[in-house]
This record gives sequence, structure tokens and C-alpha cells, in this order.
Amino acid sequence: SRNTLEMIRAAGIEPDIIEYLKSPPSRDELARMISDARLTVRQAIREKGTPYAELGLDDPKLTDDQLLDAMLKDPILINRPFVVTSLGTRLARPSEAVLDILPDAFKGAFFKEDGEKV
Repeated sequence: SRNTLEMIRAAGIEPDIIEYLKSPPSRDELARMISDARLTVRQAIREKGTPYAELGLDDPKLTDDQLLDAMLKDPILINRPFVVTSLGTRLARPSEAVLDILPDAFKGAFFKEDGEKV
């Protein structure tokens, strides 16, 4: 999200941005990001604006491997943004979740696009 990106930049970091639809992660990379972010595979799936329902991904019988396969086949199903720093990995939803893995250099107030102070 733009808010996440601006928070990272406000910490004095210029991030490497990976456009996941053009360059999706490998299976190992995706599984590692999900695990490092302390999420389940199901928590890392994006439902809104995706073929989630039509693919039947809400079926509780589906395994993590089956869900990962679906995410890799159709990367729009990967929730985002994932942010990886030396301090950890987070799915930045909400955007301020990224603050946990930014260095202490982040100082001062930050205002989201909607005017909310973080």
C-alpha cells in the first residue's frame, strides 16, 4: 500500500519493490514469508477482488499445499504487501504493522492518506 511505502521511506529506507503479479515469489519464498510473518497460509490469501470464491478456496478441507498451489497459479490471491527487513517479516495489513520491523530511526507522526495519524 502507499501508506506502507511512505512509512518505510519515512524511516530512511528506500525499499526494493517486487511487483508480485509480474514476478511472483517461488513456492519456497512464499511459504517462508508466510511462516516468518507468523501467519497461516489461509491468512495470507486475498479474498476480495480475486477468484477466491469461484475457485472454492473457502473449503476448509483444502490443505496448505493446495492453497499455496492456488496462490502460485493465480498470484492475485497473495495478500499484500509483505514487507521483509532484517528485523522480520510482516503482512502490512493494517499498514502500521510494518512499524514493528522498521529500525528505531522512524520518528515523528505519520499521517495516512485518509488523514489518520499513526
